[in-house]
Amino acid sequence: MPSARANLILYRLVLAIAYPFVRLRLMLRARREPAYAERVEERFGYVPAAIPRAPIWFHTVSAGETIAAVPLIEAVLAHFPDRPVLVTTMTPTGSGEVIKRLGDRVSHCYAPYDFTRSVRRFYDRVAPSALILMETELWPNLIECARQRGVPATLVNARLSERSAAGYARVGGLTRDMLGKLYGIACQTEAHRQRFEALGGRNVQVVGSVKFDAELGDAQRRAAAMLVDRWQLGGRNVWIAASTHPGEEALVLEAARVVADSQESACLILVPRHPVRALQVLAEAREHGFSAILQSELTGAAPDVVVGDEMGTLLELYGVADVAFVGGSLVERGGHNPIEPALWALPVLMGPHVFNFADVAEAFRDADALENVDGAASLARSVVRMLQDDAVRHACGEAALHIIVQRKGALARQTAFLLGMLEGQTGTGR
Repeated sequence: MPSARANLILYRLVLAIAYPFVRLRLMLRARREPAYAERVEERFGYVPAAIPRAPIWFHTVSAGETIAAVPLIEAVLAHFPDRPVLVTTMTPTGSGEVIKRLGDRVSHCYAPYDFTRSVRRFYDRVAPSALILMETELWPNLIECARQRGVPATLVNARLSERSAAGYARVGGLTRDMLGKLYGIACQTEAHRQRFEALGGRNVQVVGSVKFDAELGDAQRRAAAMLVDRWQLGGRNVWIAASTHPGEEALVLEAARVVADSQESACLILVPRHPVRALQVLAEAREHGFSAILQSELTGAAPDVVVGDEMGTLLELYGVADVAFVGGSLVERGGHNPIEPALWALPVLMGPHVFNFADVAEAFRDADALENVDGAASLARSVVRMLQDDAVRHACGEAALHIIVQRKGALARQTAFLLGMLEGQTGTGR
C-alpha cells in the first residue's frame, strides 16, 4: 500500500497535469456566468491587500453553506471580538451571501484551488490562525499546509453521504491521511459519524445540523406578504419548484400543465438553481404554452409561471406558495435543502435522488411530511392532491415544521465544539 507521502505526491502530480484545463474551464464558465471572470487570481492564491494576517479562517463553498455558516461566524465574532475573521467561498453566489449577511464585520476573498503553489501562496500571505471547513470541504493540500504550519483545522456541520463515502474510500490512503490531520469533526448524524470514522476520522462528534436552527424572521414574513399582495396571489393555487436543474424543468412544466388543467388560477414559481439559467428556463416555459415572466420584471398580477432570477430571495418565494417541490432530486444531483420550505409549514415533494439530504429526507418521510415523486405524472398528482385537500396539505406542512422544532439545538453544540478548538490555541498568527 502506498505511503501517505506517496499518495499526496500522486495527488499533486494529477493536479499539476490538470492545471491548464482548470484555467480553460474557468474561462469557459465565465462566458456563461460573467461573475466567474472577476477576481480570477484570488483562486490561485493571490490575496487582496486588504485581507488581514492571522485571521480565523472559515471556508464555505456556495450560498447554502455560507448561509449555514453565518450563525457560527457570528458566534466567533462575539466570542473573539479582537481577532479578525476571513470567510472564503468558491462561487460568486457564496461571495454575495458573505457580503450581504456579514458585510464589513469579516474579510472575504475566494479560496485558492487546491494546487500546491496556490495554497502555499495563500498561506504565506494570510498566515491563518485557525481553519474551519464547512460540511464536506475536504482538500488534501489545504489541510496538509495547515498541518505543516501548525494551523488547527476542523470540519463543522459535517456531512458525508453514502455515495460520497464510497468515493473517498476509492482513494482511502489519501483520505485517511487527510482526515487524520484534522483537529476534529462535528458531524450532523450518527450515520455520518460512522462513515467519517470508517475513513480514518478522529474526534468525531455528532452535534446535529445547524440548518435546523434556521428561523423565519419578520423581514422574510413581511417580504413574502408583500409579494403575495404585489403579484395578486391571494386566492390562487400557488406551488413552487425550487433549485431545479437542467432536464428537471421540462418535467416540472409537464406537471404544471396537468396542474393548470385541474386547478383554476394555478401559478407556478419556478426557480432554477443557478439564476444565470433563468432566461433559458423562461423560454422553455413559454415553449410549453405558458404565459411566463422573470421575477425581476414582474410588477403586477403573476401569470401562469414566474421564473426566479434574483439571488437571495428563495426563502421569501417559499412563503408565497402552498406546496413545494425541492429540485435536484428528479435528476441525479442529490437534492437540495428541504428544511427551508418546512420552515413555512409547507408540504414537501422530492424526487428519488436525495442522497445529499438522505437523513433529513428520511426523517421527513417517516413523519409523513415529505412525498417522493418519480416523474412529471406523479409530481402533478401530488401537487393537485395537496392543493385540493386543505387538511392533508396542512397536516403534512405542520409535520415538517415539527421535525425542525424537534431537531433544534445543533447551533449551540457546534459553537461549543468550535470554541473549544479556538480557545485551545493561541491564534497569534505567523
